[in-house]
Amino acid sequence: MSTALHRPSRRGRRTAGLATGLAVALTVAGCGDSSSGGGEAAAYEPASSDLSATITYGVWDQNQVPVIEQNIAAFNEEFPDVTVNVNVTPYSEYWTKLQTQGSSQTLPDLFWMNGPNFQLYAANDLLEPITEVVEAGDIDPANYPEALNELYTLDDVQYGVPKDFDTIGVWVNTQLFEQAGVELPSGDWTWEDFQATAAEISQKLSGQGVYGAAGGMDGQTTYYNTIFQSGGSVIDGDSSGYDTPETQQGIQFWTDLIASGGSPSMQQLTDTTADQWFVSGKLAMYFGGSWFRSAITDSDLVGTVTALPLPIGEEQATVIHGVSNVVAADSENKQAAQALQVFLAGEEAQRQLGEAGSVIPAYTGTQDAFADSLEGADLQVFLDALDYARPLPVSANTAEWNAAETELLPEAFSGARPVDEVTAELAERMNTALAAE
Repeated sequence: MSTALHRPSRRGRRTAGLATGLAVALTVAGCGDSSSGGGEAAAYEPASSDLSATITYGVWDQNQVPVIEQNIAAFNEEFPDVTVNVNVTPYSEYWTKLQTQGSSQTLPDLFWMNGPNFQLYAANDLLEPITEVVEAGDIDPANYPEALNELYTLDDVQYGVPKDFDTIGVWVNTQLFEQAGVELPSGDWTWEDFQATAAEISQKLSGQGVYGAAGGMDGQTTYYNTIFQSGGSVIDGDSSGYDTPETQQGIQFWTDLIASGGSPSMQQLTDTTADQWFVSGKLAMYFGGSWFRSAITDSDLVGTVTALPLPIGEEQATVIHGVSNVVAADSENKQAAQALQVFLAGEEAQRQLGEAGSVIPAYTGTQDAFADSLEGADLQVFLDALDYARPLPVSANTAEWNAAETELLPEAFSGARPVDEVTAELAERMNTALAAE
């Protein structure tokens, strides 16, 4: 799989903080450059079983708390005197809170990090490198997908340990296919097959308010995939790929879907997101991540849902992303935080994560339980997607050009403006943002 990621210069790393306007970029002590990229860190020392400490673990998904508690119980068998307080903050508030904690040096001892935000926190020396942990043999990056190791590496220094990964597939409501009298597509279907199927189901079930598929403004689950499938790119070196014909073709896919009636309108999708349409039984096909498995568990869809690989354009591709566990560089209980980081990265904790079924564990060889975790659904498609996965596009200041996407792309998807006109403007704004990093 491709692991190429834009890596800004050290000069760009500093200006990235300025561009975002985050207090975290300027007010954290100890932001001087160092050869390791991580400041003056104390030497790593593996923890002994009599270690005594209380640490915080910051996460954003309440659905994963039960398996996290299982992980901690197993961790406490080895470290009985380490108390772990799990701090759950909803995703909508997580990054705002983290920015505040970063600027005041009160970050959780261990916390979840994602790709779009990683470079900003690593560049400002807020994260502890895992270099010495790896050198001690306590973590082996070879156990995780290479693309995820790359995602959490900056200037050749890795900071995050992949916790899980997600790829994108098509979640299918088989009951709606039966009601529409439409045959379920095969796994080697094409863009044309998808578009035709979506339009046909929308037409046949229009009286029930059902649509065949849906677009939306989540690049990871929708348009990044079709951009890659059309041979395009979001970031090409230090520049935007949005003004290329290939990328424009990937955007046009969604414009065509909405124009055909195969998807709700952009206004409808603003009012009700695609995942909500699917869970409510009003959507036959949903471009969604493997993490959507947990949303189905407690819904009325159990037993009526399966998964298919994404339809194939000019090539086969899916976005891969994953959460990593990172240690705060200024943690006052760094040894305990690193001990938990190491434990969560290990096979035992990763198997527990896989058996819970909510996400795919990153540790190679522990994913089988996830594949078998939803009756009647072929979740193996999300694991097979590793063979053609592309890393989520990120840069040092991802949020800046993500905002431009959110502002401009709805005009292309809705047909209000031509795709080439919208993407040319988006590329110009994105190039300005990338140049400032």
